[in-house]
Amino acid sequence: GGFAMFALVLASLGIYGVVSYGVNQRTQEIGIRMALGASASRLQAGIIAQTLGLAVVGVLIGAAASRVLARALGGLLFGVTATDPLTFLGIPAVLTLVAAAAGYLPARRASRIDPSIALRAD
Repeated sequence: GGFAMFALVLASLGIYGVVSYGVNQRTQEIGIRMALGASASRLQAGIIAQTLGLAVVGVLIGAAASRVLARALGGLLFGVTATDPLTFLGIPAVLTLVAAAAGYLPARRASRIDPSIALRAD
């Protein structure tokens, strides 16, 4: 359980880092959108939607790979079957929620950007 929690924390920090970097790269675009009248909530929703879209693609690829590899590792599992439905449904849901939470902070920070400062940034 401890290793799983550590892996979840590492995954959320990785997602946060990637989303934060992407938001920083789009500072001028976000500034232009805000200068043209985009609301802060709409910007946040767009960034979180983009984060969730990437997370869903990753979860689908991971689920397909884990489904294939579960048969090979079935003999190493203890107390769980190789095709445990709770695991195959619960873990993707948790990872998607973690991605949404990790995307929220950069989205909130982006929605508070002053358009004049963002347009002057390199």
